[in-house]
Parts: sequence; structure tokens; C-alpha cells
Amino acid sequence: MAILKLSAPWHTYYKELNELFKFDDEVRIVYDTDEQIINIYVENTAKADAMAAVLPTEKEFGAITVQINVIPANVTFKKIKSVRGSLYEDLFRSNPIVDDIVTIEGIMTNPITYVIFKKEVVQYYNDSLADAHGMCSTLYQDIASRVLDAGEGIFFCTNNTMNINCKIPSYTITTSNSYTTM
Repeated sequence: MAILKLSAPWHTYYKELNELFKFDDEVRIVYDTDEQIINIYVENTAKADAMAAVLPTEKEFGAITVQINVIPANVTFKKIKSVRGSLYEDLFRSNPIVDDIVTIEGIMTNPITYVIFKKEVVQYYNDSLADAHGMCSTLYQDIASRVLDAGEGIFFCTNNTMNINCKIPSYTITTSNSYTTM
């Protein structure tokens, strides 16, 4: 008889954060389960600034609060207050899970930024009631929307390579790939 051992939501959050940046050589994520602290070590200063701007410093899961620390490789780190599309360009630079980042001017609004992830199903071990084998299957865009503080005008998408035109609300951008939000 199998023993049911469920992953806690804060542990799932760490796994999602780790999946989002595991292919990025400039980012290393360490989770201290005893102290409930996630330390994110970043080699690139611009990426560290962007990461600190889009990630919360604390994440609450009922009575448990997980502290999230972005630790840059050097001491010139400064936390940026606003969330802009260029932050996501810095954040996902050299990360192979991202296909493109498209920023367009909004009509009477701030610019709109689409972070377009590769069309790929992400699987990682997460023992929950969602799957009998303890696997979580999802898309990068879903992980990003749960983990990152997107703010107004930031959208996460998945690349859809079947079509030729990129349909973004009231805009059409002709490219070799098509991007769809799910």
C-alpha cells in the first residue's frame, strides 16, 4: 500500500520558482525548509534588479510565511520599484525557456508587454492529489503567472508555432511564429 505524502503549498511554490529558472546559468535557487526562506543567487546585476522588482519579498500560505531573498553577485544591487517590460527582458535574458518578449504601445495606456514562453509542457515531482504519480504537468506561462508579480500591462503567453500571424489585442504583428495567450 502506497503512503500518501502531500507536498505543502510553500514547497510547491519553491518548485515552480525553480522550474522557471532552472535552465538559466546565472540563477541558483536554494530553499531552507527549516527557516522557510528561499534565497535566489543571481550573477547578473540587471537580472537581480529585475527579479527583486517582480518577485514578492514574502509569500503567505495561511499561517506560513516564506521569505524570498534575491542575492546579487556584487554589492551594487538596488531594488527597482516599478514593473516595466524591460524588467522582464533583463529577467529572462539568457533563459532558454523564453522565445520572445514583445512590447507594444497601448492606446491611452502604458506599454503592453507579452512574455512568450516556448511551447513545452513542464513536469516536476509534486506530490498532490492532482496526479496519482506525484507529477505536476503545466506550462511555463502558468508557472510565471503564479510566481511572478506581473503588474498591469504584463501578460504571459505560450508560443503557438502553427500559425503565421501574431494576434495581440487590436494589433497584428507578422512574424515567423504565432503567439497565443491561454
